[in-house]
Amino acid sequence: MAVHNYDVVVIGSGPAGESAAINAAKHGKRVAIVEKQPAVGGNCTHWGTIPSKALRHQVKQIMQFNTNRMFRDIGEPRWFSFPRVLDRSKVTIDQQVEMRTQFYSRNRIDLFFGVANFRDEHTLVVRDNQDGAEELCAQQFVIATGSRPYRPADINFRHPRIYCSDTVLGLSHTPRTLIIFGAGVIGSEYASIFSGLGVKVDLIDMRERLLSFLDDEISDALSYHLRQNGVLVRHNEDYESIEGDESGVVVKLKSGKRLRADAFLWANGRTGNTDQLGLENIGLEPNGRGQLQVDEHYRTMVPHIYAVGDVIGWPSLASAAYDQGRSASDDFLEEDFRFVEDIPTGIYTIPEISSVGKNERELTEAKVPYEIAQAFFKDTARAQITGDTVGMLKILFHRDTLEILGIHCFGDQASEIVHIGQAIMQQQGEANTLKYFINTTFNYPTMAEAYRVAAQNGLNRLF
Repeated sequence: MAVHNYDVVVIGSGPAGESAAINAAKHGKRVAIVEKQPAVGGNCTHWGTIPSKALRHQVKQIMQFNTNRMFRDIGEPRWFSFPRVLDRSKVTIDQQVEMRTQFYSRNRIDLFFGVANFRDEHTLVVRDNQDGAEELCAQQFVIATGSRPYRPADINFRHPRIYCSDTVLGLSHTPRTLIIFGAGVIGSEYASIFSGLGVKVDLIDMRERLLSFLDDEISDALSYHLRQNGVLVRHNEDYESIEGDESGVVVKLKSGKRLRADAFLWANGRTGNTDQLGLENIGLEPNGRGQLQVDEHYRTMVPHIYAVGDVIGWPSLASAAYDQGRSASDDFLEEDFRFVEDIPTGIYTIPEISSVGKNERELTEAKVPYEIAQAFFKDTARAQITGDTVGMLKILFHRDTLEILGIHCFGDQASEIVHIGQAIMQQQGEANTLKYFINTTFNYPTMAEAYRVAAQNGLNRLF
């Protein structure tokens, strides 16, 4: 068995692992990265963020074409199958893999493809698909193995009509009807995608409202537009049994309801990828969802072994994972450290949602005297030009100091628009003020102009 010595070994090449490895390499450390899949990028590139967002973009373009009056002058609406749309989305995956492979090459980071298993606290054994093995020794380790869909034992995921959010990317036909269990971020995004392709979707939610962590008004808007696109949302439901046959899937709910569809998608929860790491050999024990506990510096119970990204649970976002990886390596490099907590939410439904800071419910419970500044996209010239008039920008601000407390956006480009307000929120003291949007000139016409409109609206509410 070949033995290799490194300063740092990172397990997993998703956003968290990539940023940890590159940051360490930039600081002169000898770094290796281990990836279980045959190509770099992790679950983010191959199964999660990139495929689903690329797929969403293609579906959104189809919807725009089919509803644009100008295109009706030259032809009828077009129907596209799910596999055809998926094939076009895979181009992005290939581009991401090529780009990220070059990152490692340029930074002289060694790549090992195989399953990583701890022999002891400073030794990792990597086994490839041909039963070959190599031993990696290091002073520091970063576990960034990500997560996979949680699969209950009482559901037969081997059935050809029952899918999870990973296997649905191998769907080889377009179902006429689909049941999605789990109305979290992933379930809501796929409900938008499939309904955009004309599929009748039943979205089963175990809670009282969609994405209850969002501002209530934004959550209500999402519910409305999903229903407008043909999604039937069923709240406060749980399953009793899920059975597939030759022609479809029957879901029996605990409330007594019975649903039938051509296919079923499970989108309820995820499990950390820790079961093959040999953690018992180093004294680490994940929780029931396979997640590792870390301290405020991303250290596990073994001080020189860090864990970042989805494998530690909340917030399970690619954006946060990237920053967590860099911060973890900053810690053992003795650089300036930042614990990642002020994280914008990006939800790629159709239309998309993004927010940062506090929502109305939280501010009301804390008895903060806030006021609302809002702008509706239908009133902005840019949205009228593009036809993306659905949505709004809402800014929550302190009525006495004008400090921005939260930003909530629903509509086209929401995940881009929110960062303008986030930048002002991050300013210290009196620099964080709603007046910035009044005293700054925005390009016209733009979606960003909604900040000026909203700020004027908010100031007009004060007395």
